[in-house]
Amino acid sequence: MNDIDPVAHLRAVLERQQAAQLAEGVPDHATRIDRLTRLAALLTENEQALCESLRADFGQRSLANAAMTEIAFPVMAINHVKKQLRTWMRDERRKVPFLPALLGARARVRYQPLGVVGVIVPWNFPVNLTVTPLTDILAAGNRAMVKPSEFTPHNSALLAELFARYFSEEEIAVFPGGLEVGAAFSALPFDHLIFTGAGSVARHVMRAAADHLVPVTLELGGKSPVIVSRELPFGLDRVATSMLDFKMSNAGQICIAPDYVFVPEESLRPLIDALRRAFARMYPRLKDNPDYTSIVNERHYERLKGYRDAAVAAGTEVIELNPAGEDLSDPAARRMAPCLIVDPVADSPVMRNEIFGPLLPILPYRHVDEAIAFINRRDHPLALYYYGRPGSAELDQVLSRTQSGGVTVNDVAAHTGCESLPFGGVGPSGMGAYHGFEGFKRFSHARAVYVQSRLSLADLFGLRPPYGPRYRAVIDRMMK
Repeated sequence: MNDIDPVAHLRAVLERQQAAQLAEGVPDHATRIDRLTRLAALLTENEQALCESLRADFGQRSLANAAMTEIAFPVMAINHVKKQLRTWMRDERRKVPFLPALLGARARVRYQPLGVVGVIVPWNFPVNLTVTPLTDILAAGNRAMVKPSEFTPHNSALLAELFARYFSEEEIAVFPGGLEVGAAFSALPFDHLIFTGAGSVARHVMRAAADHLVPVTLELGGKSPVIVSRELPFGLDRVATSMLDFKMSNAGQICIAPDYVFVPEESLRPLIDALRRAFARMYPRLKDNPDYTSIVNERHYERLKGYRDAAVAAGTEVIELNPAGEDLSDPAARRMAPCLIVDPVADSPVMRNEIFGPLLPILPYRHVDEAIAFINRRDHPLALYYYGRPGSAELDQVLSRTQSGGVTVNDVAAHTGCESLPFGGVGPSGMGAYHGFEGFKRFSHARAVYVQSRLSLADLFGLRPPYGPRYRAVIDRMMK
């Protein structure tokens, strides 16, 4: 096996999958349900091993949180899709416009598989972000090839082993490896390619895909803002708890984690106090806490330290959340105490770059227009969060004057768990959306099917040469 050229192997598997797809034709409902059932079984029957592999890659990864985010959420999504799939697979009838040439005709859309879809997976939630797109890909009747991250080698190797056990290579194939494999993978002539990761890498993926005109779905990230309103229907303790609960669930290594918070200037100190209390309740200690995740590798650990140290050097107030006052200086453990960075300058590293870690800038505002203007001067984020009164004029102002991939009001990231909503970015935070029916459509070809009337209406209405007065009359009616 070691003598096999990895690039040649990729191409050979793609050709076999394409041939199998052509030979099988459009998979029926039972075939798709069987594949989805096996996908769920892969997760439920190997939960412990999958979670342990993540802990091995991170150094410390919360097993409880991994069981929820990497196993339970994807299984829930699979079950949702299985219940809806028969309905989604039906032809969708469309109205026929009232034109003489179309009278008596019928029109419908048939959703058919694209073929073979490539999936490039990031390191932060490598199981979830493998299985979630695969759920939609299989539901739409496709086959898939998966490139997991080289930053999570234990998990990548396990995924390759498990998929080989639960699926034939002609259905789903997994290809661990480094940059050479990743570059070759993104250059394959897939029928569609979905990439989740950093925008800088996405540009290379798009360039490679362009050589074969491969359509792409990009799930990127960006700096997802939080706006805390003066018109709160509850106290700041709830705001602080829900923000930190999600932000710290993977030590901030989440593409839709709150990246900075706008708060009314008079509520700045009360919110900081509420964040201190909330964190102490959830994480009374950090050093040996099994619920608190390490930074994935040394490069990201040093990057985050650099953001924090640059803020300190600039004279910005930095508040460390370390309730037990523990020594977390061991670089091998890569445990980083969360830091609140109070009113940093706009061009500081922590405000220029997506943080992807346990740092949280907090900025005071006098009027919500300031927050909106600040958000709009930056790239459209993947998510936007608003704490305030539902149905208020201010919320409507925020929604109508900003742009983001998705929005959650009075919580963080809850929109991503609602399978009836699309998930995707806009502009630099991504292109294309999936999850649920949107995912089924994303990985399907919407094929137009038009059935003409048995009558020759073109002859009946004088729509063929030689043209005469009746032809002109039809033109005039069409333009009324």
